[in-house]
Amino acid sequence: MPPEKHPDPSHDSRSDRGAEVRDWADAIARAARCIAEADAILVTAGAGMGVDSGLPDFRGPAGFWKAYPGLGRHRLGFTDIACPAAFDSVPRLAWGFYGHRLKLYRETRPHEGFAVLQRLAHSKPKGLRVFTSNVDGQFQLSGIASAHVVECHGSIHRLQCMDDCGRPVWLADDLSPDIDESVCEWRGALPTCPQCGALARPNILMFGDWGWAGDRYEAAEGDLVDWLGTTRRPVVVELGAGTAIPSVRLFGERTRRLLVRINVREPEVPRPMDVAIGLGAREALEAIEVAVIKLGAGG
Repeated sequence: MPPEKHPDPSHDSRSDRGAEVRDWADAIARAARCIAEADAILVTAGAGMGVDSGLPDFRGPAGFWKAYPGLGRHRLGFTDIACPAAFDSVPRLAWGFYGHRLKLYRETRPHEGFAVLQRLAHSKPKGLRVFTSNVDGQFQLSGIASAHVVECHGSIHRLQCMDDCGRPVWLADDLSPDIDESVCEWRGALPTCPQCGALARPNILMFGDWGWAGDRYEAAEGDLVDWLGTTRRPVVVELGAGTAIPSVRLFGERTRRLLVRINVREPEVPRPMDVAIGLGAREALEAIEVAVIKLGAGG
């Protein structure tokens, strides 16, 4: 691993980024060869994938309250508000938080790294599949088919009934969030189940959540495993998946396939054959694409 570097205020930030990429040049070259030789790409992605699009990753109470100062006034942290109990006890705050996120994710444009993945997979006989803990829908917004994306923690773009009345999960397309951001509260009538009238909630696996309707995601994961069984030389490209909630990291490692781990904070890999790159997702993917192009040109 390259030595730790400390910022020099006299340097241009673009020069710093270029230096960081050069520090990981050997790993980038290895990753490019792995991808060039693969017949399929399995992308496994966590919150770090969205950071380059400007999305918050809620790392630590200070960062969370900076993003949601209205919840900071109530001393409510991420785990306090991201749970079904919050919809029972403080529904306007809970929907203020999730309604703001829904609006944010709808308006956010996926960064260039999403397009790079699709270009890298374009010539692969078995194509591209995604396994992600992100609930933001950014992979689909970037043009990847919904059927090729497994959202293991659900999706903010779907809703379910709090009372589990039997109504199937439904799309949130008709929901128009109106949030008082100063206090992080939902304004107006709260979202309700169209079948029974009970409070609705996002179809997301939350903390302490025993009522999540996750059947469609479990079925999608089964389809993904079946697809992986049809591949001969797949490569797993893991992007921004941390160890705090290790769902994504564990899924990728359990495939026992060649792993390229891209993580600016925790790039360590489990086997010598795997590739670790300590950069952000977009930066690493763009560098890998350049290296793949050079390989194709015989460079």
